[in-house]
Amino acid sequence: MSRGSNASKKQTALRLMVAGLAPAALALAGCGGGTVAGSGASGATFTISPATVAVDTNCTGCNGSSSSTGAAYEQFSAMLSSGSAAAVNWSVSGGDALAGAGSINSSGQYTPPSYLTANTVKVTVTAALQSTSKVTASATINVTPGFLQPLTPENVALGANGSVTVTGYIAEAGGTAGINFALSSTVSGSSGGEGTLGSVNCTRSSQQFTNCAVTYTAPSTLPITGATYIVATVGTSPSVTSSEVLLNAAGINSNPAAHQAQLGSPIALGSSGGNNDDYDTNSKDQVTDCCGGTLGALLQNSSGTQYVLSCNHVLARSDQASTGELVVQPGLIDANCTPYDQGGTETPVAVLSGFVKLNGTGNVDAAVAQVDTGAVNTSGNILELGAMQGNGTLAAAPPGVSSTGGKGETGTLSMTVAKSGRTTGLTCASIAAVDLDVQVSYYTDCAETNPYYTKSFTNQLGIEGNQFSDAGDSGSLLVDAADAEPVGLFFAGGVSQMSGVSEGIANPVADVLSELGAQMGTTYTFVGTTDHGVSCLNYGNNSATSAQANALATGEVNRTEQAMGVARMLVNPAQGILGVEMGKSSDHAGEGAVIVYVSQGGNVNVPATIAGVRTVVVPTTSKAVAEGSAPMTALETNQPTTLSATVLSAAVNVKRQIAKHLMNSNQAFFGVGVGQSYDNPRDAVLVIYVDRRLVPASLPATISGLRTRYIVMDRLHVTRSYAKGIEAHSRCMSHAGRGASVNDPFGIGARMRELR
Repeated sequence: MSRGSNASKKQTALRLMVAGLAPAALALAGCGGGTVAGSGASGATFTISPATVAVDTNCTGCNGSSSSTGAAYEQFSAMLSSGSAAAVNWSVSGGDALAGAGSINSSGQYTPPSYLTANTVKVTVTAALQSTSKVTASATINVTPGFLQPLTPENVALGANGSVTVTGYIAEAGGTAGINFALSSTVSGSSGGEGTLGSVNCTRSSQQFTNCAVTYTAPSTLPITGATYIVATVGTSPSVTSSEVLLNAAGINSNPAAHQAQLGSPIALGSSGGNNDDYDTNSKDQVTDCCGGTLGALLQNSSGTQYVLSCNHVLARSDQASTGELVVQPGLIDANCTPYDQGGTETPVAVLSGFVKLNGTGNVDAAVAQVDTGAVNTSGNILELGAMQGNGTLAAAPPGVSSTGGKGETGTLSMTVAKSGRTTGLTCASIAAVDLDVQVSYYTDCAETNPYYTKSFTNQLGIEGNQFSDAGDSGSLLVDAADAEPVGLFFAGGVSQMSGVSEGIANPVADVLSELGAQMGTTYTFVGTTDHGVSCLNYGNNSATSAQANALATGEVNRTEQAMGVARMLVNPAQGILGVEMGKSSDHAGEGAVIVYVSQGGNVNVPATIAGVRTVVVPTTSKAVAEGSAPMTALETNQPTTLSATVLSAAVNVKRQIAKHLMNSNQAFFGVGVGQSYDNPRDAVLVIYVDRRLVPASLPATISGLRTRYIVMDRLHVTRSYAKGIEAHSRCMSHAGRGASVNDPFGIGARMRELR
């Protein structure tokens, strides 16, 4: 079952995996080019391309991705001198002395080895004509080690003079490569940013993946709150990853590492945990993968018995578990994949009691486990949900229950919500989509090689924000940041390919309590305290700013210029339309837009498109338009922050009429909900999730009269999205399963998988 794709953040030695390391799962833009010709005495000639290419072990530089498996590759092609495709047999040679050359299939898709033992290796790709095998052509691939996973921690909040040690792992065992760290004001830049970095310390071994650490120190004064990025690169590899530091004037210090640690009894929730049997074994009964997620909140039934709440795929192994199985803290992903009954150091905290089946009629991904006496804080404390303490850390606190009697609130569009999760700790963001229908895939194994079931959920909540969530946060309780009342149960998500922003999905708490109660024949309520605010750690939302930074293709510029001719005819100051200008859409990166300047405080109706091009509606003044000082985006103005109830209700009605048809008619669409337009905040949008491998040639700017916002990403399946181009690899020692012995002279490690 789908229980993760990201390596554990536990600071243990990362053992070399001679076998079993999966290749990376995303292709971004390839590099290199040219062709190489092959010829023979028969006169037959053909070329293969690209002639040279540079990729890393995690395929960050690859240019394709399998629509069936998601595995990344570098695509090679062969062409006859006539211009038609050449029928060839592909082969690879050279490469790493231990890891090999990687592989290439019959279609010319090259997958690099999962690790190296040198700083760089050359792989030769050879194509031989099937009709004349002596006629060959070859190309060269320069393979460098890439990152095994994001930096640890991926996000951290610091006050003035605060510090944190950031660690990165690369897919190299041996060699001399290291990680270069730089401060930046952008997620992938190399300049700007605030604070200082210390010296880099690297650990290298032929039996251990290379890891490097650096200490970051925040400035001594922080007049405002803002983000700085610690950006990491490896030599000439195309890999880049970063950790976001939220520098805050409030003096809050928050590190997600506390959520991954083993806690003393009674434990607080919002911490790492999972099913003790949530691991995979090979034919020798050796543990090869393990899973885990977040122990989210505390419930009690009508008799007062207390239960840990989390996701089905965290506690019940995606329907594969039986009641009575142990729930442990931390999860196996943070305990070297060693189950409690096999010598693991985890603490048993609960026993699986019930779950809503995924392969059934339920509409939630939820499970409960009855608490062991004394194992869990009986007040329902959740890590960092409380007030700031003297040292800047955040106290644990229960959720708020006083205004709803423990039933929780209904999440609304634009509501600021918080969650305390195993991987990213305490983070806040806004609900960006409501009434969301989504398809989510589940697997029967941690490695996600055995598909189980793709479930369609309806009426879900979509949350959008930088660093809001990542793999391992599944099971986190979503609360209203204003009063800490429960709102949702976080269970799936990913990362937008266009903006790098986290996209999260949560079950509404009313459905969670109702369906679990029906399943167990009881009534559940949240255990908590008087409503209280949450010290929100909001890392921002780059969705609109990333869209504005996206350069327009020549064809898109031409299309927008043509629309300007029509747009100019709409200018009529007497009717509130002050002027028009060329711009970019914030609802969909890469699309041009006609900026329509309207009178402030007026009620001007502007069409969603002009000549097929999106419009951006910007309230301003005639003076600003004349001086050229008017804003270029709607979000720079003081427009309404919430949609009117009438506009929202109408949009929901339209969405309910068309969502099923949209997803059934085009397999690229796997989610449809209702949100607020970034181009005109007075308008609703259809928020549509699009499979990045199946993006249609045309994405309409409006559907059924509603604006659209497309989120291009990997399909949701309760695991980390691969849109960052980083694949998870093992960082734990392999060990025997029940009744097995370990014979592992090369230190083949078990992969640890985090549940989203």
